[in-house]
Amino acid sequence: MVQKDAFEALEHKIMALRENSRTGDERKTMDEVFDRDTLLGIYKLMTDGYLDTIQYPVSTGKEGNVFAVADDEGKLFALKIYRTSNASFNRIAKYIEGDKRFRGIAGSRRKVIFAWANKEFRNLQRLVDAGVRVPSPIRYQRNMLMMEYIGNKRGPAPLLRNVVLDDPGKVYETIVKYMRLAYQEAGLVHADLSEYNILYYRKRPVIIDVGQAVLVDHVNSKDFLLRDIENINRYFRGLEVDVMDRDELLLAITEASR
Repeated sequence: MVQKDAFEALEHKIMALRENSRTGDERKTMDEVFDRDTLLGIYKLMTDGYLDTIQYPVSTGKEGNVFAVADDEGKLFALKIYRTSNASFNRIAKYIEGDKRFRGIAGSRRKVIFAWANKEFRNLQRLVDAGVRVPSPIRYQRNMLMMEYIGNKRGPAPLLRNVVLDDPGKVYETIVKYMRLAYQEAGLVHADLSEYNILYYRKRPVIIDVGQAVLVDHVNSKDFLLRDIENINRYFRGLEVDVMDRDELLLAITEASR
């Protein structure tokens, strides 16, 4: 009976989130996110003691939605739920197919989405180990990833693009350092790095959305890295930072220090 009551309470909370959605598109997205299988997955995280309540939506991304959740002591975490729609599947399949860690992944759409959650969890752990500031991963469950919440009780940390930086040159240097650590220590290229995928918290950039990050031996890794470099240089050039030349920065990221 206790378990049934807890599951019903979860369903009521999800219904409230749906009703608070302001537009028809937002409600449709909520319906895509919180299908029956996802509710069962959230319930599993609850019964395993990882979370107690869903607090509020944090963001809506290309593949999934992020929610602030709390454990039974009120500590906040981030729960990323990957949508299992065709649009999400079509976009991420190319990143899974080219990653040797996930050879043999095929078949149902859900199977690929579950592999994607696993992929982002593993990418985050590699980046943490390499010294890149990213949200620390906690656990993945089916199409969900639980990780460190970046922000405070007043709300999540802002995106880099929404912050007026006191010293944009220093932030640029830090991001370049993270790109180099990601490449040389974690063996990863972000593959979608821009001011939209970086938070700014406690005067430091925090790299997010690393599900699509690929191994450096991926067939498209150089193209992805060049795109990341161009995005970061474009943004900071607009802030009047004296950015490095593209090819010079490519070498700085990929070549070992002598």
